Amino acid sequence: MIFLTVGTQLGFPRLVEAMDAWAATTSEEVIAQVGSGRVTCANLAPRGMLPPAEFAEIFSRARVVVAHAGIGTILAAKRYRRPLIIVPRMAGLGEHRNDHQAATARALEKGTAVRVCWEVTELPALLAETAPEALPKEPGASHAALIEGLKGFIAAAPRRR
Repeated sequence: MIFLTVGTQLGFPRLVEAMDAWAATTSEEVIAQVGSGRVTCANLAPRGMLPPAEFAEIFSRARVVVAHAGIGTILAAKRYRRPLIIVPRMAGLGEHRNDHQAATARALEKGTAVRVCWEVTELPALLAETAPEALPKEPGASHAALIEGLKGFIAAAPRRR
């Protein structure tokens, strides 16, 4: 089963329409949380909001999760150790107010298990991978470097009396 989630605040028609088109080519179940956006799908059963327990249950059993590049979704993929394909919303296409999701995607596509899909035409090839790598639960090297940097910063700070 594939879980498509675009978050709860904004619709993401470009991604939902691409997944709807792909769903017509497969017998694999696709569960789609489409947030507040109005969408018409021929091959998906779109759902607006999912209660937290149901979201967690669906997320944890997905073969792969396809999502916007929202931090909450990325953290959920790490928590449930699910393979993740992200499609960043683009401000230039009117999908968000700025390109912070593109910045997140660029940061994650180097050295992580997250697959970044810059163009929805790339989705079928990414979905065809039988075993995309799950996100590790343990922090990576950049996390450790951040912690060490913060420790050094705190240690060097003047002490208040």
